[in-house]
Amino acid sequence: MRKTTSREGAPGADISAVPAPGEGKRGESGHLGYLLRQAGAANRLRMERALADLNVTPPQFVVLTMLGAYPGLSGADLARLALLTPQTVSVIVGNLEKAGHIERAPHPVHGRIQTIALTKQGKALLGQCRERVMVNEARLAAGLSAQEEQLIRRWLVAVAVDADAAGEAAL
Repeated sequence: MRKTTSREGAPGADISAVPAPGEGKRGESGHLGYLLRQAGAANRLRMERALADLNVTPPQFVVLTMLGAYPGLSGADLARLALLTPQTVSVIVGNLEKAGHIERAPHPVHGRIQTIALTKQGKALLGQCRERVMVNEARLAAGLSAQEEQLIRRWLVAVAVDADAAGEAAL
């Protein structure tokens, strides 16, 4: 276990034991939701580090990925797919547009809606990001058989589908 002080400088403060990831409630006896959050935080940190020198954040990578898969999305649709708030997507889209990675165009039917698509430069950036993220994905799946990885993927998808069907989707 790691040792940390409970409060620096507090009179009578002891060294308290804080479990490291994998120990106590941060291990197999922990709540599934907490363990998912803990794993997600670890993955996000790795992604931040992998994408940092490209000046791309994990939320920007998600936006680029969704636009690569589904060109012509509206901002609202992009927010739903990326599991981000519309306000966050608006900022991300603005920054990616200024950098020349995406472009907006009027929707062919609904004049007030703008569609968003990757530019050639944006597609190239997405390719660079994917290479780095795939290294992280391989690290995540290291030690798993193909069947175990597929089982985990199916379970994660089932959790999301069940929440969506119950009207409990994240955004």
